[in-house]
Amino acid sequence: MSSRVALQWIAEPPRRRFRTGVSLHSHTLHSRESLDFIYRLAHRVPVLKAALSRGERHYRKTHGRPLDLSRAWWTPPLGPHDAFKLEREQVRGLGLDALVSLTDHDDIEAPVSLQVLDECRGVPVSVEWTVPFGPSFLHLGIHNLSPAEARLFHREMDFYRKSPREEQLGDILHELAARPRTLVVFNHPLWDEAGVGAERHTESARAFLRRFGSHIHAMELNGFRPWHENRRVLAFAAAAGKPLISGGDRHTTEPNSILNLTNAGTFAEFAEEVRTGWSQVLILNHYRQSFGLRVLDNLREALRTFKDHALGWAQWSDRAFYACDDGVVRSLTELFGTRLPLPVSFFVGAVRLASTPQMQWILNGAFQPGEEVIL
Repeated sequence: MSSRVALQWIAEPPRRRFRTGVSLHSHTLHSRESLDFIYRLAHRVPVLKAALSRGERHYRKTHGRPLDLSRAWWTPPLGPHDAFKLEREQVRGLGLDALVSLTDHDDIEAPVSLQVLDECRGVPVSVEWTVPFGPSFLHLGIHNLSPAEARLFHREMDFYRKSPREEQLGDILHELAARPRTLVVFNHPLWDEAGVGAERHTESARAFLRRFGSHIHAMELNGFRPWHENRRVLAFAAAAGKPLISGGDRHTTEPNSILNLTNAGTFAEFAEEVRTGWSQVLILNHYRQSFGLRVLDNLREALRTFKDHALGWAQWSDRAFYACDDGVVRSLTELFGTRLPLPVSFFVGAVRLASTPQMQWILNGAFQPGEEVIL
């Protein structure tokens, strides 16, 4: 196994040694993103945390119960082609050819839709698969499914997600790993996204690897997780005997902050390379920025108007949805128009306040600088 991690601010220009940059793990408007995820991220930003707490107290006082976000979600603003171009142009800016693998949550429509475009020829059909396991859930990046088999695999993965049986999980992973051009990546393995507690989640991740590790090809360094977690992943991957691989986890318009470098000319060649244990990761300069400020910037992007949205969902409330009691999914625009629930209004108002030039100046001084990235 030979995986290496380089830092852009001290490494030689990648074009001197490599032909291709690989952007892995980014999202499009086909991803459903939990609003609870936004709430937990926002609690890292003091001005947003105060607004959320105020809104939650008001909701509990009015309705006699806590705010339930389990039936609500938002979607990232970029369509598949815009997301592809954003990642491609960043890689080209480094003087490299680009390979881009889009991985929406439990959905393959973005890469499938790109197959018809000449400029996207060779884009892999990939997905971020939500895998319930033990008390937690995990995310696997499944890259470069055969177009002829992609929908069949997607149906099997989705069936497991909704009705998990460990025996079925083993069968699916065995079949995926048997395809030599497919890459199976353990995404952000130590992120307790389910909120079960860091120790319980880590034990679930270890148990998963003990049971299915032979079908996992690499562990992800995630571009939207803090460095203290990624440092633990370095040791976690080494203990599991797995190479490290990049994954930017882009949701808005900041391109992936971690890439892979290779001399492969196609994604299939890159996948075969990683499966042998070789991987070169490059952490880009914008990963060094304060994590809190990056969270705030991404929230601001998620809430801004996108007049050229691929599906016409220009306002942020067009891109946020709720599963109603009658079984119909409606956007927040359909449900509330301009009179949004107070907790939501408090949150949006706080983000917009934090986005003003005056507050940006204050926050730049208030936030701690980004963690020092030490390998």
